[in-house]
Amino acid sequence: MKRSARPPWRSGWLLAGALALFMALVIYRSLHIAGYTCSVCITFRGQAACRTVEGPTEHDARMGATNNVCAYLAAGVTDSMACERTEASKVDCSALN
Repeated sequence: MKRSARPPWRSGWLLAGALALFMALVIYRSLHIAGYTCSVCITFRGQAACRTVEGPTEHDARMGATNNVCAYLAAGVTDSMACERTEASKVDCSALN
């Protein structure tokens, strides 16, 4: 049976190169996603909390901050949904340079 002409070490280098390229892409994308920062404060069932989140769009940053605050304040899915529908007492969003 005829074996391929490619040496076995070459496949290893190709795999390592592809893995390194993929890792570089993941790191680059995770470090360069923020375009906006939003700080959201919510008072829910007598407790108040504020969280700041960065995101690619203002909407995403605001929703992320709201979800983060509600994860801290609420217990369970029903409370989380009620908290997310609560109007924020303070919202401050700005573009990052």
